[in-house]
Amino acid sequence: MLQQLNLEKVSKFRELGLLAFIIILALVIQLLNPAFLTIGNLRDLLTNTAILSILALGMMLVLITRGIDLSIGATLALSGMITALTVSAFPGLHPILAILLGIVVGCVCGVILGLLVSKVGILPIIASLGLMNVFRGLTFWASGGEWVSAYQMPDSFKNIATSTILGTNTLVFIAILIFLFFYYFVNTTITGRQIYAIGSNPDSARVSGINQAKILMLVYMMMGGLSGLAGVLWVSKFASAQGDTATGYELTVIAACILGGVSIAGGVGKVTGVLLGAMLLGVLSNGLPLINVSPFWQMGIEGTIILIAVLFNTNIREFIERNNRLRREI
Repeated sequence: MLQQLNLEKVSKFRELGLLAFIIILALVIQLLNPAFLTIGNLRDLLTNTAILSILALGMMLVLITRGIDLSIGATLALSGMITALTVSAFPGLHPILAILLGIVVGCVCGVILGLLVSKVGILPIIASLGLMNVFRGLTFWASGGEWVSAYQMPDSFKNIATSTILGTNTLVFIAILIFLFFYYFVNTTITGRQIYAIGSNPDSARVSGINQAKILMLVYMMMGGLSGLAGVLWVSKFASAQGDTATGYELTVIAACILGGVSIAGGVGKVTGVLLGAMLLGVLSNGLPLINVSPFWQMGIEGTIILIAVLFNTNIREFIERNNRLRREI
């Protein structure tokens, strides 16, 4: 039946279909609760989705290379904790330096993971699972098991999440900048194309002379850097740094990528799709409580939608691959 719908054409307009679904979902929630499409609530929705979309863009690159990074939640917590401890010890530290500190910590974490994957040859899921526990342990070690609260942080640091740039919330502004950078990077640069080539066919990429170790190192370092940035933004937003910050958040990030059409088999994924996937999760997490859906049903609904997206992507991919094989045989 799916073949009759000409799924190859459907795949080309997948993002439009996802956008239409988000709009319909938003209208349904609005009918049930008129408070949903108010300016204040939409502002909160965008702010809450900003960190998720930043992480999802990095995870997209990792998944495209047939990898996965389960340590991003722990990297986020470690970067946020080190930054929070630093600003509490040096209240005069400029917010930009605090952001750079978090990014550097995240990049170091990403480089370690990249070395294990590209040089040592450990499977990404195993390497990132091990480092997840290492980074989480370092977070508790650095903080001594304590947490950094709002009154220990200077106002200049907490204002990162609440301030505006050109009339736009700083979190949203940073997310927009990163979206534009990734859109340019993956669509127009040679390195961006090499990332897709490695994920599509690693053997062909190797034969064509692409330095896979270098590309993998870059991808995991970028993912780590974005996790470090997200850690600073997270701590500033919630004005709290704890050892268990963002526990399990990596699964939400992966879900956003899958909803956006990124294939866990590698080689497939678009920046616009990932952004829409993050937006869909943002609408669900923001809208379902407004219409009094219980937290247990919220998880069930989100899980069901993710399963449908996976089945949809799998059918499309199998259909296209089967068509490509038939064309080659002809």
